[in-house]
Amino acid sequence: MSPALQALQRDDGQNPALLWLADGAALWRTRANPAGRSCADCHGDNAQQITGAAARYPAWDAVAGLPVNLAGRINACRQRHQQAPPLAVESPDGLALALWLGLQSRGQPVAPPDDARLAPLRAQGAALWQQRLGQLNLACSHCHDQRAGLRLGGARIPQGHATGYPIYRLEWQALGSLQRRLRGCVTGVRAEPWPAGAPEWLALEAHLAVRAAGMPVETPAVRP
Repeated sequence: MSPALQALQRDDGQNPALLWLADGAALWRTRANPAGRSCADCHGDNAQQITGAAARYPAWDAVAGLPVNLAGRINACRQRHQQAPPLAVESPDGLALALWLGLQSRGQPVAPPDDARLAPLRAQGAALWQQRLGQLNLACSHCHDQRAGLRLGGARIPQGHATGYPIYRLEWQALGSLQRRLRGCVTGVRAEPWPAGAPEWLALEAHLAVRAAGMPVETPAVRP
């Protein structure tokens, strides 16, 4: 990232992703659901009580018996405790809530859970990372391992450390999730992307969390 972009990300008065922060904070406290219960009613209005939570996803949902990312955990809480419908993938409300939660973990280390139940998902993600895709016949590893630091279309190729999602991407002029960014990579190699919310995206997300373990959460990050 350029020094100018790094400075933009660090400046809470200029970081464009923070335009969504007020929406996320309001959604955290709203009781506009059949149960009449807000997120804050269960988890508290004090952000310190959820510090580090976003840094631990994807994680195992013991009730559902499957792994979920942060967006999945938000929807599980909505359905179980608020009797509210799930938020659509990439919905403004879902992104705003994820941003607000991620901000409470900013500076905390990415901490994938030490949970054997996640091993198959992580193995699937590691395999997908090495799998060639599309007409260009490229794998994630070809860009983000073998060519990290080189330039592609004027932008420097990163190592694939997903520490700041949801991010504000200048190309999008909007806030977006990690799965949206991954989808862009898949279409970029001229492959047919998996459907929104498909398990392949979650597997890649789990693999990326392991790659970034110990690195500080940057949410909300700004990227080119």
